[in-house]
Amino acid sequence: MAELRLGPLLRYADGSSATVWVEASRPCTAEVRCAGGAGGEARTFQVAGHHYALVPVTGLTPGTTTPYEVFLDDTHVWPLPDAPFSSFPPSVIRTSLEGDDVRVSFGSCRWAAPAADAHDPVGPDALDTLAGRIAADPDGKRPDVLLLLGDQVYADETSEETRRWLAARRDLSDAPGSEVADYEEYTRLYYESWLDPEIRWLLSTVPSCMIFDDHDVIDDWNTSAAWLEDMRATPWWRERILSGLMSYWVHQHLGNLSPAELATDPLYATVREVPDGTDELRAFAGKADADPASVRWSYRRDFGRVRLLMVDSRAARVLQEDARSMLDPGEEAWLREQVLDEHGSYDHLLVGTSLPWLLPHLVHDAEVWDAALSRGERGARWARFGERLRRKADLEHWAAFPSSFTALADLFAETGSGPGAPASVLVLSGDVHHAYVAEPTWPAGGPDARVLQLTCSPVHNSVPGYMRWGFRFGWSAPARALGRTLTRHGRCGRPPVKWRKKGGPWFGNQLMTLTLRGRSARLRLEQARGNGMLVTVEDTTLTSE
Repeated sequence: MAELRLGPLLRYADGSSATVWVEASRPCTAEVRCAGGAGGEARTFQVAGHHYALVPVTGLTPGTTTPYEVFLDDTHVWPLPDAPFSSFPPSVIRTSLEGDDVRVSFGSCRWAAPAADAHDPVGPDALDTLAGRIAADPDGKRPDVLLLLGDQVYADETSEETRRWLAARRDLSDAPGSEVADYEEYTRLYYESWLDPEIRWLLSTVPSCMIFDDHDVIDDWNTSAAWLEDMRATPWWRERILSGLMSYWVHQHLGNLSPAELATDPLYATVREVPDGTDELRAFAGKADADPASVRWSYRRDFGRVRLLMVDSRAARVLQEDARSMLDPGEEAWLREQVLDEHGSYDHLLVGTSLPWLLPHLVHDAEVWDAALSRGERGARWARFGERLRRKADLEHWAAFPSSFTALADLFAETGSGPGAPASVLVLSGDVHHAYVAEPTWPAGGPDARVLQLTCSPVHNSVPGYMRWGFRFGWSAPARALGRTLTRHGRCGRPPVKWRKKGGPWFGNQLMTLTLRGRSARLRLEQARGNGMLVTVEDTTLTSE
């Protein structure tokens, strides 16, 4: 008899359909049954001895909340009858209705929480706390979608429990030591993270959109061409990168796609048709690693008159020093096309990119300066220094790709101007283990839309005290003066926009939530507290009707 190993995860949901992801213990037919007769079923597909299904659910009524159950070969497997799941309300699919408010919660960097009775060294988990609040008031306000903006799993920073599991499997004195090495070890990370009871229930009842960041593979993934060359010369790297991309495709990427996109995805069709899709998926991952432009991990979702573009700012990079770009030409063209498509058809543009576009001024200037040094503006000796510095100090955000920073500023100015301009252009990011709001201004007056950088992380992690001081200092007037000194030394031009901090920095395990109604946008930042509560630390209007 097939058992439910992981899930269900409610991924895509619109006005009449949804997708639900599950992992089963053996080949079977997975079925979702909803109250009122809606539902769907799918046969599992196999990858590396694991069995998955992404069940398309149809027949839903717009604007309704519908409980659902999961069956494997007609055996009921969800909801689970035992504690703690018996204390949670039923998992539901909420469908949208034209004109409804859209609530978007987002954050990044979630280190798996320890067992409930164990000490948590990084404090309460914001997603656990959100789950508790929704469970206590299932008819209350909840996110329409949860955006997880990277570092869903940490392949290079495993927990004590996972290290014990790894040690029972192989000798940790051999590289890569206590980091994950292959696909099976990646599955362990997802079990540890998504079998947490609160997280499991939350992801079963709130739709989610995901994109990777570096720790999903390794810290500072794709920092530079020299970094990539060094990693490719490392014996264990190929298995890590292939396993990381394969597991991401299975656990995260597939659920990002709409039923229509899944129906035309050739790899998905192939993996479902063959008895074992491991070789096909491995070949795909190998091609994605060798030629990043051959694969698109970015995607678009529309929620009424809210457009969301989730942008791959890791795997799509061009790393050659004389042509560095955050996005390869095809990816950049795709982003531009999606932003400008049917201009005037959306009131809010959300651009999800794991890495912030706007940083504290000193950090931005240091990255621009380092990029100039590394490409040889001050000679070979400084170039070697620049490469060492950017690896050590993690100088690889949008500012470290100056042409891409400028292209994004130009694109926002274009789409935010003229008739049909949206009310807001909001860049949603994480990565930097604190939260802040920053607003750019353009020298010639700028766009009509309000453009903001909204950064929120971590969901469940921490930041050392010295880095807290550094981030605070990075916004100060002395820091700006120091930054100008660095950019003069690097012979760097001025950025196309100026920006000011409008809120923060805030430190702690936290989530931001946008409430979008017509042309109005409101932002709330909440932090998790040890009493199981989410406490509001910022609540502000971004745009009004």
